[in-house]
Amino acid sequence: MTGGSRGIGAAVALRLAEEGADVALTYREGEAPARKVVERIEGLGRRALAVRADSAEPVALDAAVARTVEVLGRLDILVNNAGVFLVGPLEQLGPVEIDATLAVNVRAPFQLAQAAARHMTDGGRIISIGSNIAERAPFPGLALYSMSKTALVGLTKGLARELGPRGITVNLVHPGPTDTDANPADGPNAEAIAGLTALGRYADPAEIAATVAHLASPDGRYVTGAVVSVDGGFSA
Repeated sequence: MTGGSRGIGAAVALRLAEEGADVALTYREGEAPARKVVERIEGLGRRALAVRADSAEPVALDAAVARTVEVLGRLDILVNNAGVFLVGPLEQLGPVEIDATLAVNVRAPFQLAQAAARHMTDGGRIISIGSNIAERAPFPGLALYSMSKTALVGLTKGLARELGPRGITVNLVHPGPTDTDANPADGPNAEAIAGLTALGRYADPAEIAATVAHLASPDGRYVTGAVVSVDGGFSA
């Protein structure tokens, strides 16, 4: 999985390990948090691998997939979690911001699905982490990010059709406001953001991970091409 050193990514990595998976995770910077996740997974009796890879770099992504297969021996589940969140007024977002956003949020999930599918046996899983902002953009300045996450809907549906004959399911999870380092539930705008949900609160990362684990499990084998919102009613 990509972006597995903290937040939702770390929660997903740990939940999949709890369910019996060996886990390879990527990180762009901050080796220490990635190492801590690896140690926790190993404490559960599973194998784990942390690979430094910038999702904006195609060569690094191909190398990460190859390294995963080399060390763990197989690749059954891909979770596209890494993302960038560049926001601002329309007139202030130029080619640099556009290219950076599309490289990580759109091109990387496509490329990783392509690379992973070459190694997956029939019955594999591809799960991408989107955003509630793809369903509802409540504030100005979100157009670029919303566009990038909405692109994952088309990717998910297209891949589901293409890989369905092999029994590989492809799904998209849209988290709502989630308590992470980047978006803490006690942050300066948290009360207003939480108020946009029907439940009036932020999610715990483990709540997002639970849905990912279901889609990755045998119980999720008939769910494909789906967009699942785990957003506390944000988009209701």
